[in-house]
This record gives sequence, C-alpha cells and structure tokens, in this order.
Amino acid sequence: MDATLAQTATGTSGSGIRVLIAGGGTGGHIIPALAVAHELVTKYSADVLFLGTSRGMESRLVPAAGFQLRLIEVGPLKNVSLATRINTMLDLPRSVFACRRLIGEFKPKVVLGVGGYASGPGMAAAISLGIPTMAFEPNAMPGLANRLVGKHVQAAAVNFPAAALYFRNAEVTGIPVRPEFFKLAPATGSSPHLLVFGGSQGARLFNTTLPAIAPALLHAVPGLTILHQAGARHAETTEAAYRESGADPGRWRVSGFLDDMPARFAQANLVMARSGASTVAELAAAGKPALLVPFAAAADDHQTWNAEEMVNVGAAIMVKEPELADHDKVLDHLVQLLTSPERLATMSAAALTQAHPQAAQTIAERLVSLGR
Repeated sequence: MDATLAQTATGTSGSGIRVLIAGGGTGGHIIPALAVAHELVTKYSADVLFLGTSRGMESRLVPAAGFQLRLIEVGPLKNVSLATRINTMLDLPRSVFACRRLIGEFKPKVVLGVGGYASGPGMAAAISLGIPTMAFEPNAMPGLANRLVGKHVQAAAVNFPAAALYFRNAEVTGIPVRPEFFKLAPATGSSPHLLVFGGSQGARLFNTTLPAIAPALLHAVPGLTILHQAGARHAETTEAAYRESGADPGRWRVSGFLDDMPARFAQANLVMARSGASTVAELAAAGKPALLVPFAAAADDHQTWNAEEMVNVGAAIMVKEPELADHDKVLDHLVQLLTSPERLATMSAAALTQAHPQAAQTIAERLVSLGR
C-alpha cells in the first residue's frame, strides 16, 4: 500500500524554530512528546508538526491538544507474523519517501523521534537529508526504531542510564510528567492505603488476583483500604469478585477508570502497577513505593527492564506475571510492605531520586540548540 499523507487539525504555529516530532503509538511515547511540544511553543514560539500513524494514540491526542498532525502508513515489525513483517519492510521505502517529501514541505530545523511506528521512517528520512535529529527514549530498553537510529542521531534524551548505551550524545533527562505529581505531600493517616491499577484498560491478572487475596490482606493489615482501577470493561466483574470473596465492602472500592491520578497517588502508601515508562516516571515524581508487575507481552520485555531499574535503586519490588498465580507469595509481599512504614519511607526517598521535574524544559532546550 502506498504511503499517504493526511493533514489533520489546524495546528499550532509560531514565529520561532520549526520542529518535527515523529512517532507515537502508545501514551508512553506521545504524552511526553506533547509536553515537550508545549514547552517549545510557550518558551520558544516554535512551529511544531507531529508525524504519526492512524493506528496510534497520536491520531486522537495530538489534534485534541491543538497541534498539527501528518499521517503516514507504516506497519509494525515487532511481535507480529512473518507476513506482516514482510509487508512492513516492503512499505518502508515508500514511508521514508513520504517523510522526505513532508520534510521538504515543512522544512524543520530539527527532528525529534519519540519511538513508535512513524519514528523509524521519520528519523531515517531526516538523517538522509542531513537534518539534525534527537531521539527520545522513555524505557530502559530502547524500542526497535530507536535502536536502529541510535548511533546516527546528533543527541538523545533518555529516562534511564542503561538506555544511553544505545545512542550518541545521550543525556538522562527523564520523562516529562504532569507538574502535579511533583507537588504531592506524603500520605497521612494511621491506616495504610493501597492503590492498584494496570493502566487505563486495567490488567486482567490484577483483577483476578487482588479479589482472591483481599480478605486475607485486609485481615493481616489493620485499617487497610484498597482502591482498584479495573478498566471500564472489567469493573463490574472485578467488583463482583471482591464481593464474592467476602472482603469487608467498607474497605475496598473498584473503579472502571480513575481521574485525577495525582490525587489518587497522594492518598496511597503503596502502589501496585505495571511498569510502563510513564507509570514509573509518575511513581518517581510522586515518591511512591511500588510493587511492579511488568506486562509480559511488552515489546522487547521493556517493562521488566524499567522495573529492574526501580528495584536496583530500592524504590520498588518486582513480581513477574507468572508469580501472581502464587497468591500466598503476592500476599506476603503486600503484607510485608504495608506493615512496615519505615521501609515504605525508605522506598519513597529512593523513588524521588529518579524524578526529573525539568525533563520537558531540558529536552526542549536541547532541541532548540540543535536546530540553531
């Protein structure tokens, strides 16, 4: 299928440097990219153009944020069938050509690749045209697109030191996180509170494991309360599982989707979550101790790498997905943490050492410097 370009939204335009941001796919790629884009516009009056695909979250989030988005057609290469990989490889030259044409139209001074489907062709086109390029990598193990271009870029912004090995001129900038996460006061009150969430869609394993151990957990930890985000499609069945377990209904609550996550973090003494890059960055910014369960199907097992980085600094413990089947082990981990305020305080302090409140500013400054 020929690569096509389609413009959406009216965009944000200024009188400063022109920056092309290529990539997306998941929120972990596009949300930090939007934070950098806002910084470029507000501080440097930049003209920012996003390059993505219709299958990624950028197709919804970028226009909603008021930025200009151009779309190319390019498929996945990881965790797909051989036929899909072959089709993607056949389409790549046309995708790169489409990106070269777009760059010729927009004339950016610098290109930021944030990973995801469109990042590879976009960065390849920029490199071939001699446009300064910068890679952004939120995970400890870079994705395929960033690994392919890492040694050809002029600079890179990474969240973990381990990722710097894959790039030229890498700097540990962290991931842009909403400012509210950096302003949270420590959780107060004598009764501990556990926040459980597996992302906006929930996590099926969390939804089956937590209700099963809830009665024993609530018995072992006096005063404990649980807030569990199960995902909109699974909230009803998860709530039913808690009720059927016999757990005290006054001490747990299930929600399909939680808004105002900074406020939810503020109330929590411990967070049980996946270890996607954005989640890990928010935990660090909020200084929250965590029990992390990496998503086993994540590309390149990057969530395990992220969790290990937090474990290594003492901010979290990690439980692999297969270990969730051992309910006694999961229960033991949670009880040990929730009944030890001193350990939680130590983990909280360790998490804060991984926070980067100036991430968006640092990345924007370096982009402008490259472009000039």
